[in-house]
Amino acid sequence: MRLVSLLPSATEIVYALGLGDELAGVTFECDEPPAARAEKTIVVGGLDTKAMAPGDIDRYVRSRLAAGEDLYTLHARALAGLAPDLILTQDLCRVCALPSGQVSDALDYLGCQAEVLTLDPHTLDEVLDSIMAVGQRAGVPERAAALVAGLRARLATVAAGVAGLGRPRVAVIEWVDPPFTAGHWVPDMVSAAGGRAVAARPGVPSVQTSWPAIAAAGPDLVVVAPCGYHLAGAAEQAHLAAAQLPGVPVWAIDADGIVVRPGPRLVNGVEALAAVLHPQAVPAAPPGAVQQVTGE
Repeated sequence: MRLVSLLPSATEIVYALGLGDELAGVTFECDEPPAARAEKTIVVGGLDTKAMAPGDIDRYVRSRLAAGEDLYTLHARALAGLAPDLILTQDLCRVCALPSGQVSDALDYLGCQAEVLTLDPHTLDEVLDSIMAVGQRAGVPERAAALVAGLRARLATVAAGVAGLGRPRVAVIEWVDPPFTAGHWVPDMVSAAGGRAVAARPGVPSVQTSWPAIAAAGPDLVVVAPCGYHLAGAAEQAHLAAAQLPGVPVWAIDADGIVVRPGPRLVNGVEALAAVLHPQAVPAAPPGAVQQVTGE
């Protein structure tokens, strides 16, 4: 089976299922594992925003969407030339990846008969279910079941470690200029790590808010997890959050690696959050996962 992944989290799932050799095409953002972007055909392009400030990125995204323009470019003929059997895409977020409808329209126009599997998890459990769905469609259900069982066992280990402990109030910030609080599966991750998510809307998209509103939610600590950034970029942006929330401990986390992409590494994120919330009860997070920016 020839696979094409049109979102980074799906690429991670494919490799976690041992299907890397079957993967033919990816997006320009599929950087985990690094071999995905280096060795596969890039079928989706977009603007490299690494040199842009968060506020500039927000204005760029808003202006493009307001004008009805796409944030990503589908190289449709390159996609069809790969002759895929299964294409993995999403409808969860127009800012994160191409919507499935655009992919289907392109395939119809080109006469490509590939099956399209749309992954739209909104909760942590649904992320695990999406791994099972990819395994089923790709013909490796046993591998998917084993992978998910292992991930659930790790979550159970965290739950046992934090059982009976106090639950700190945690605000996870997905963007800082303007501030957005993290939704979808992120509140589930906080709960699984032994915390209580505040200023959050579990299971629904992240929403714009204000720094006074975040402060009014009374967080015991803030975790800055900006979409599209690993730990270094998150730590840089966490200083802005710290300036707006004096007296509240602020941490940064590897957002792109272990928080915002709905794939297997979300469990790494739960483990890292648990290490922040309950350092006496669970193992320390590995280097590069989290960093304290302010507070004790």
